[in-house]
Amino acid sequence: MPTPTSRGSMLLLLPIAVILALIAALFAWVGGWIGHRGLTPQQMMDLAQASGKQQPGFRRAHSKGICFAGTFAPTAEAAKLSTARAFSQRSIPVIGRFSASSNNPYAPDGASPVRGMAVQIKTDDGQEWRIAMNSFPFFAASTPQGFQQMNEAGVPDPATGKPDPNKMKALLVAHPEIAAFMAWAKTAPKSDSLGSTRFNGVNAFRLTDAHGVERMVRWSMRPRTPVVAMTPEQLKTADVNFLAADLDKRLAAGPLVWDMVVQIAAPGDPITDPSKAWPENRQEATIATLTVVHAEPQANGPCRDLNFDPLILPTGIAASDDPVLHARSAAYSVSFNRREREISQGKTAQPNVQNGSAR
Repeated sequence: MPTPTSRGSMLLLLPIAVILALIAALFAWVGGWIGHRGLTPQQMMDLAQASGKQQPGFRRAHSKGICFAGTFAPTAEAAKLSTARAFSQRSIPVIGRFSASSNNPYAPDGASPVRGMAVQIKTDDGQEWRIAMNSFPFFAASTPQGFQQMNEAGVPDPATGKPDPNKMKALLVAHPEIAAFMAWAKTAPKSDSLGSTRFNGVNAFRLTDAHGVERMVRWSMRPRTPVVAMTPEQLKTADVNFLAADLDKRLAAGPLVWDMVVQIAAPGDPITDPSKAWPENRQEATIATLTVVHAEPQANGPCRDLNFDPLILPTGIAASDDPVLHARSAAYSVSFNRREREISQGKTAQPNVQNGSAR
């Protein structure tokens, strides 16, 4: 039978045990092991790396990439919308990455209309903002589960070498919003340059100004270089790495510039559904310019070991409750850990010296 002294010791230890249990539960929830969410970031990355021609040491998605460097300069409008330091510092050096959507780092540049841009902004007060955007105007699915089912349905049937049409039909019944993305992917023009590509942040974020006023926004990087769409004939004969060659050529002639524009939501706009674009007549504000001055292969570039987690945000900018946004953050973390482990173990397929083929 416990003595009064031992009971007292046990009572003192009880709060510590509760804290440890809560920490363990938090790790389990983050890992997707509890909570009945049904889909974990590990499962999403397992499917991504089992599809296509995934190579060790590369990202599980958007594997092909190019590092870039430049500056981020806010406009006067930006400081009116948010207290984020990035909107009041005159000019900030940035590191970024252009990417293609495939998990094959050697895929031809013309294979997909989807291109990506990611940016890391570190301000003089020690805060950091990481931005991840794509060239599509809205996301494929409204939920992570829908996106995962879309990727599962796209896996070729071993018997035919093509996706099972019955699975695709069932997918569109369960997630009808995906039909709009598939239609966009079939008809989207492919520009002849990364420098003329518009990149969109399809998830919503909350900006808070100095008076505490909050606005939900989606941002985009809009190129000042005019868009020139490639013809089907040009795409057939284009080099597999024509975007990298074009980028080098353009930067040799001068910087490339994008205007960062935010679209401000009106009441009733879908804040947590990235598959729904907001009406084009919504209020907009140009909040910054991004100037890219240098590009280099990712194999030895500063962007290779960066996780462009879209939930790394400074004070004055907060995430919405969009479940896709939070799933992206979790999936990026799993991808980062897996490729960094491979790199540290010397198992990477990243070449030491590149000629542009696996940028």
